[in-house]
Amino acid sequence: MNSTSGFVEIFQNTLIDSNPAVYSYWSNAYQKLYLANSIIEGVENSVSLPDADRKRIKGEALLVRSVLFYYLEQIYGDIPLVISTDYTVNQFLHKTSSNDVLNRIEHDLNESITLLTDDYRHAERIYPNKKVAQLILAKVYMVRQKWQDAEIQLKAVIQNPLYQFQGDLTKVFKKSGKHILWQLKPKNEGNATKEVIEYYFSGTAPTGTALSSNLVNIFTVADKRKDNWIAAVTVGSNTWYRADKYKNRTNNPDEYSVIFRLEEVYLLLAETLAQQDKIGEALPYINATRQRATLVPLVMPISKQALLNEILLEDRKEFFTEMGHRFLDLKRYDRLGDLIQVKPNWQNYHRVWPLPQKELLMNPNMKPQNTGY
Repeated sequence: MNSTSGFVEIFQNTLIDSNPAVYSYWSNAYQKLYLANSIIEGVENSVSLPDADRKRIKGEALLVRSVLFYYLEQIYGDIPLVISTDYTVNQFLHKTSSNDVLNRIEHDLNESITLLTDDYRHAERIYPNKKVAQLILAKVYMVRQKWQDAEIQLKAVIQNPLYQFQGDLTKVFKKSGKHILWQLKPKNEGNATKEVIEYYFSGTAPTGTALSSNLVNIFTVADKRKDNWIAAVTVGSNTWYRADKYKNRTNNPDEYSVIFRLEEVYLLLAETLAQQDKIGEALPYINATRQRATLVPLVMPISKQALLNEILLEDRKEFFTEMGHRFLDLKRYDRLGDLIQVKPNWQNYHRVWPLPQKELLMNPNMKPQNTGY
């Protein structure tokens, strides 16, 4: 792993505010926020756009902006809420509280939902639709423990005929699946996905990312995800494990990077139902992924806490190396303290990253720094 990238310090849980990855994630997100704001302002000021185009473009831009704000808030906590392109305002913004950021995300997503339709504007689902906005809104509701509101949004996704649960484990990461809500196409035709580039190694010790033994060991022999989604790499007397969800390294004809898929909707719905003590109603939604992996289904009687523990475990097995799931799931469950098992130096303040030093120097209004850094 490149020691100058800042990722080693993330892995070792030794982040400081000058870490290059901390700054890169922040600056890239805010650059994209500027673009989203520019699109929104352009649409609002246009006098010639057809109404249907106006709604779609603004709806998509609001959705993308909401996704960016959601991940920024989850990672950094209180952040500047940049909702215009006016740099004379933006460069002096104070931080907005996490609660108010989430309020804004809810507002924007509800507007996006009214503007977007369920129809995809590309058959390969490389642009988001209304149901993607509803999924993100459900996630925000769950962060705020609005379980019933989240349930309504998640059921709206599941009940839509556009989506079908993928029962074949070997086809989960194929681009044509009807279980996919949103995916990203590689830059050039036939290129491998970014996941293959990030996680592949063979024949030598890994120089980048390998799976931890702590993760690999949670899979039982019966769980077919271990055979299909994890590859062992043995060099001499040492064995490492790599993520092997995406298979095509060259001449990739059928894999795009999946952002959201129906399995996540199922497990989120199971969680929201369990949190409302609807245990029997929740079981089919966790059992769908369990049975596809050839695990025995969970049955009644089972306690609320035991079911929530199983859902969190299922999330880990189903979504490892996908879009930062584990950290956000643990955070939502208020279980980030579990990380002390693999990160002995874990402290509660690590639940957010430090604000980038460069940003604090340019805009002192963003002070104080996050606690602990």
